Amino acid sequence: MTPIPATRLPSSETVPVLGQGTWYMGEQARHAAGEAAALRIGLDLGMTLIDSAEMYGNGGAEEVVADAIAGRRDEVFLVSKVLPENASRKGTVAACERSLKRLGADRIDLYLLHWRGSPPLADTLAAFDALIRDGKIRHWGVSNFDTDDMEELFALPGGDQCACNQVLYNLTRRGIEFDLMPFCRERGIPVMAYSPIEQGRMLNHAALKAVGARHDATPAQVALAWLLRQDGVIAIPKAASEKHIRENRAAIDLLLDADDLAALDKAFPPPKRKRSLEML
Repeated sequence: MTPIPATRLPSSETVPVLGQGTWYMGEQARHAAGEAAALRIGLDLGMTLIDSAEMYGNGGAEEVVADAIAGRRDEVFLVSKVLPENASRKGTVAACERSLKRLGADRIDLYLLHWRGSPPLADTLAAFDALIRDGKIRHWGVSNFDTDDMEELFALPGGDQCACNQVLYNLTRRGIEFDLMPFCRERGIPVMAYSPIEQGRMLNHAALKAVGARHDATPAQVALAWLLRQDGVIAIPKAASEKHIRENRAAIDLLLDADDLAALDKAFPPPKRKRSLEML
């Protein structure tokens, strides 16, 4: 099995480029044990970055993660997010404390502002700094920030300490390639791609099927391999079954050639102008 490559955060710490998402986990109690079991299989396969958020399942996803990482916390690079309505100076700290309790953890490795809200960014950054000082988080970052948001962030004292920007990015959502991705790459900030297979909606596309057929791979593996070949991109597909976990993991072994990339560019053209950041 090919090891999962790593990318560097601005701090020079390395993280795997293929992780596990938990959006829609923790919403129904009867599925929680199976969801945690799937995450554990992913950990066994080296997918040690797990992304969650206080929003997912109203905290239920973080509780699923707690089950999955019990006794294995030191193996995991743990990511969670604060909702914008909670992102005041005091509110961010309180939200982090609640997430830590649900996660059964003493620290979050990367804590993200889920999207822009009304609290001033300076107040959120002050809270992040306090959480780092107190050992509650190790790094902070943002999610769903467009280029103008990143420029505003970097204009603030300490804004250049941002470790990551998590955004919607896949073959059908390539708008960030025009300006946001270059902004992040110039500053060594990884882009974490959520919904990397568009929640399955792209998987019947003829181009993905054709490329997959040439490599005895599934359309999902093609979509993931297209992302994973790029420097500074982390993909966090959500999978709640062993089959899908193993399918995602095997995408690391799929190497797309120039003909494959040309076919995918033809089917899913890169942007030629600025597009507003898309969100799900």
